[in-house]
Amino acid sequence: MSSNSKSISSTFDSNTKIFESHSDFITENQKKIQSLKIAYHTYGNYIPGKSKVVWACHALTGNSDVFDWWSGIFGEKALFNPNEYFIVCANVIGSSYGSSSASTLDENGDVYLNNFPLVTPRDMAKAHSFLKDYLEIDSIYTLIGASLGGQQAVEWAILEPQLIENLILIATNARHSAFGIAFNESQRLAIYGDPTYGNGSIDDAKYGLSVARSIAMISYRSYEGYGKTQTNEGNETIDNFRASSYQSYQGKKLADRFNAYSYITLSKAMDSHNVGRGRESIEKALSEIQSNTLVIGIDSDYLFPISEQVFLKENISSAKLGTITSDFGHDGFLVENEQLLKIISEFIHQP
Repeated sequence: MSSNSKSISSTFDSNTKIFESHSDFITENQKKIQSLKIAYHTYGNYIPGKSKVVWACHALTGNSDVFDWWSGIFGEKALFNPNEYFIVCANVIGSSYGSSSASTLDENGDVYLNNFPLVTPRDMAKAHSFLKDYLEIDSIYTLIGASLGGQQAVEWAILEPQLIENLILIATNARHSAFGIAFNESQRLAIYGDPTYGNGSIDDAKYGLSVARSIAMISYRSYEGYGKTQTNEGNETIDNFRASSYQSYQGKKLADRFNAYSYITLSKAMDSHNVGRGRESIEKALSEIQSNTLVIGIDSDYLFPISEQVFLKENISSAKLGTITSDFGHDGFLVENEQLLKIISEFIHQP
């Protein structure tokens, strides 16, 4: 891991590391990111040629501490644990959590803010491949991602088809849908409509961000899920409904930990996802994947409906399809741990 042009330092917490390449990163859109930085976590000990590497790709507003946000799947006593595997999770470029983003400096020494370049899931995969090389990882036993994380994972499996032994794609797609793009644009409109957006501070448009997250929550859940958890008891309520306070709470919760500029960057990255771009077709691109592949859908997910996972399964050679039954829509991949564990365990431990 030695190189005069790269360095690692800790930030945020004692387990977060920063990979920094002092060379520039050129995006798919031919824009330059000054001195690429990637925040990441590792768990367990890496022994080249012996360790089974599990690499997790996080979703839209996630961070690199996968033990924290996906504890049902990753952890000391979980399916993917540091006693059996060397685990890596890297923060995507564009995020609020340490990688190059709107909050980092451009070549002029100014904070990027809304001048941060458009990035794509393909860019995210390429950036993480740089980190993979830095860590001297020559093969990945299992690459797993859901939602935007799944978009990154499928791109990586196409870019480096011999790198990944097992590929797990959860609640994701080969191309982002017009429906998903419409939801993301409505969220961005909420941010653009905040009069503080563009005022020159990373803390701009906090209210707009909270509204954006409130809109997003509707697409992450389902009619049944809201009915089960947010319905008022009795028949007398005429205002201040549980569902109303839930939306406000979720919006503020994200605005307190994220920034509006990164939210716009990452939602646009999701919109840009199309594995067929610059290739013969979407189907041909998916046919390049050589990994043993498991695709998992959620029956109540209308943001990434089952039909999108069926398409992946039908166009990736010998892929298997698993289905989670849930009332919680797209967020089912974070909620339905028992079902997810069963499906993944059977796949990982298959003869």
